[in-house]
Amino acid sequence: MTTPAPDAPAASAPPARRSRPQIVAEAAMALCLGVMALAVFINVVLRYGFGSGINASEELSRLLFVWMVFIGATAAYPLGEHMAFTSLLLPLRNKPVALRVVTAVIRIAVIAAAALVGWGAWQQVVVGLDSQSVVLGYSNALLPLPALLSCAAIAVMASWELVRQRPLDLEHESDIE
Repeated sequence: MTTPAPDAPAASAPPARRSRPQIVAEAAMALCLGVMALAVFINVVLRYGFGSGINASEELSRLLFVWMVFIGATAAYPLGEHMAFTSLLLPLRNKPVALRVVTAVIRIAVIAAAALVGWGAWQQVVVGLDSQSVVLGYSNALLPLPALLSCAAIAVMASWELVRQRPLDLEHESDIE
């Protein structure tokens, strides 16, 4: 019996085709990360090299980081890349009725959690409408807005999966276990 060379690529299924929303989300996250990295790099060079800096770089980086995190969270949901306790569900793999019930309960919990976080984010958006950031002057509603949009999108996706009775993806157990 022969074994493959240690540096030989592992045989795996071809990567799934990415949808247009996934490509847009990845591009938006890359843009946020690129602008953040550039702003922080320039600010560090100016501070340590010339004794000055750009005050707006910290505020811009914070805003872009928040948007990048919530874009990523929203893009990860349909791929099943959020935290999943698949080891708790694996015993139900051979019990389709129980797995469907637990799947429905999980989706309802996701919708409820998204509603609660979304409600809190909405309250923060309303509070932020009356104030502006110190340096750049953008509305402070822009900081909680991505949380609101992300929660709304995740709740819609979870509702759609609940209505369509889409099964949970239990194939991620090999990724972490």
